[in-house]
Amino acid sequence: MPIVSKIYRLYSSKRLKLLDQNRKDPISFQRVAFENFLTKGEQTIFGAEHNIHEGMSLQEFQESVPLRDYNKIESWITRSRAGEENLLWPGRTKWFAKSSGTSSSKSKFIPVTEDSLNLCHYDGMQNMLSTYLDNNPGSKLLEGMALTLGGSAKIDEEGNGKTQYGDLSAILLKNSPILAEFRRTPPTEVALISDFETKVGEICKVTSKQNVTSLSGVPSWNLILLNAILEFNGKKDLREVWPNLELFMHGGISFEPYKKEYKRIIPHNSMNYMENYNASEGYFAFQDDPGDNSMLLMTNGGIFYEFIPIERYEDAIEGKFTSFETVESVKVGVNYAMVITTNGGLWRYLIGDSVMFTSLFPHKITITGRTQLFINAFGEELMISNAEKALTAACEELDCSVENFTVAPLFMEGKGKGSHQWLIEFKDAPSDIEEFAETLDKEVCKVNSDYEAKRANSITMTRLSLVPLPSGTFYNWLRDNGKLGGQNKVPRLSNGRKFVEELLEYTKR
Repeated sequence: MPIVSKIYRLYSSKRLKLLDQNRKDPISFQRVAFENFLTKGEQTIFGAEHNIHEGMSLQEFQESVPLRDYNKIESWITRSRAGEENLLWPGRTKWFAKSSGTSSSKSKFIPVTEDSLNLCHYDGMQNMLSTYLDNNPGSKLLEGMALTLGGSAKIDEEGNGKTQYGDLSAILLKNSPILAEFRRTPPTEVALISDFETKVGEICKVTSKQNVTSLSGVPSWNLILLNAILEFNGKKDLREVWPNLELFMHGGISFEPYKKEYKRIIPHNSMNYMENYNASEGYFAFQDDPGDNSMLLMTNGGIFYEFIPIERYEDAIEGKFTSFETVESVKVGVNYAMVITTNGGLWRYLIGDSVMFTSLFPHKITITGRTQLFINAFGEELMISNAEKALTAACEELDCSVENFTVAPLFMEGKGKGSHQWLIEFKDAPSDIEEFAETLDKEVCKVNSDYEAKRANSITMTRLSLVPLPSGTFYNWLRDNGKLGGQNKVPRLSNGRKFVEELLEYTKR
């Protein structure tokens, strides 16, 4: 084992023991977390208004603190951005992660405290790195550089110069531990360039001659960067540029639609991929077993979790259902909306994600979609996980690959039936678009029984329609709307036609 890895492994031995305890006894960790939140909450204005105090029971806590989505906590966050102290969390919150969201065009500003930075985000990253090195004792990961594609940050005009906001990645880069800076590339001044295309060009110059051993970030934006690296160096295989590249730590969106493209530019079985669930709101889970696509839930990372069975979600919002699950009572195979209380100052917050437990002890999850990111125009309840799985299967069957996509309903008109319209930008297009549409429709039926039922004999829905978009459409649309890089994402599924109509109109220019 390389000397740097040996030193790090000694350093991380305690961390690995805590991870084992997390697998065996997540309930104890969550009980400790809950008690800590009561202590911290008692020191805040929010806690005083909601009667949060040490010793209160979970039921009392749930009765005192109502569920909140972003709209309901935004006024508190606005006050915090203005510099008000001890509001949602003890002390002053200096950083806010700006997120464009995936179900709304409205920007969100998620508070990021010192505690959430150090005890949640960075702690989660260290857990993932320690686990990878433990699983790969011969790794040379730490002998080279870690390439991180960050966003940008700036002074918050709401905070009189006392607060800043930006992409989570930029906040993490600006506050990263000094030791991490020695093996991270590109340098901060390049990583934080606000113009995405300028940044990609500078990264190509800086990193092409370095020994890059790992990558981290969102699959879609990293794919753009890596293709630029290949073009800059006149290569087709990324290992020709970085011979020791061995790991991509990805998150933010599903990796499945991009897997084929990564295999194309890194055609080596020795390349490793690890998914992590690191959102603006906190670091929740990571893939600790390369043979298992599900992720280990972090129960000792500054988050207290509650879970609402997805079929009771609307009842919970309306206050008609309050018997939420915790890690003590969740069940395998149930689709849950996740509720979080965080050391960033979010209290019983509806993050908007839905998850499913694949195992208990250890508690492992997969992300099934968004509580608001699904299509249910005709009772089909198409989740993002269904769409991505079907799209991946169709691409494999017809030997093609997808760059980006979005889906929206085509609503019933007169006596007509409803359907879904897929706008797809292909990397390698199928030879027959209609055959691909037919195959994709069948694959959606396989993964979603509600869709299949509505499609049976075209009783409610007709076959999906497919519009292939010119290469670069999604990228150019994001660029022209000021949404390149960082936390920005193409909205995959919509219950309305706002995004697809914008894109269709954009292609006419």
